[in-house]
Amino acid sequence: MGVRVIAGKFGGRALESLPGVATRPMLGRLRETMFDILQAEIAGRRFADLYAGTGAVGIEALSRGATSAVFVEASARAAQVIRKNVAVLGAADQAQVRTAPVQDAIGQVEADIYFVGPPYKAAREYARTLEALGQRTAEWVIAQHHKQLELSDRYGALARVRIVKAGSNRLSLYRPTQPRSCEATATAQTTDETTSSI
Repeated sequence: MGVRVIAGKFGGRALESLPGVATRPMLGRLRETMFDILQAEIAGRRFADLYAGTGAVGIEALSRGATSAVFVEASARAAQVIRKNVAVLGAADQAQVRTAPVQDAIGQVEADIYFVGPPYKAAREYARTLEALGQRTAEWVIAQHHKQLELSDRYGALARVRIVKAGSNRLSLYRPTQPRSCEATATAQTTDETTSSI
C-alpha cells in the first residue's frame, strides 16, 4: 500500500517511496494520531523531520500548515525521493533537505517541533539525538520507537508528557520542563493511548 498525505492542503496525495526496507514509513494511523494531538500546534511552526526516510511526516506537517520543514536523511536515494515529493506537491520553497547523518546536521537545524524516527535497530541514535535536542529550544519533540525500547522520561530540558501506543510502535512526546502553567504541570503525567492493534 502506498503512502499518502492524510489531511490538510495536500490531503489524499500519493507520495513516492523507496522499495524494500531501506526506509520505514510511519504507519498512517500512527501519523494521524500524532498530528491530531499536535493539530493546534502545527500552523505557523517550523518542523524538523529527522531520519526522514521519504519525508511523509514532514510533508504531513507542511500540509497541515507548518511554515517550513527541514528533512534530514543520510541516504542519498531517500533524500532524492523527498526532493521529488515536495517538488510534485509544489512545496519545494518551504522545504530544506539535508543529505547527512542526523548527528552531523542537528547543530544546524532550528525548528519548533522535531520528529525523531531512527531505524529501530539503531537504539543508540535515540539517546544521542534526544540528549542533543534536550539542550535546544523546542516546543515539542516526538520520538517514534519500538515498544521494547525504553526511553528515558527526561533528556536535558525535555520531559516526557505522553506515550501513545499502536501495536508494537510507540510515540514518546516530550516538552520543555520550564514552568508554563498549571496545565503544563498536569500534563507531565505520562498517559497511554492505544490507537490500533497491529
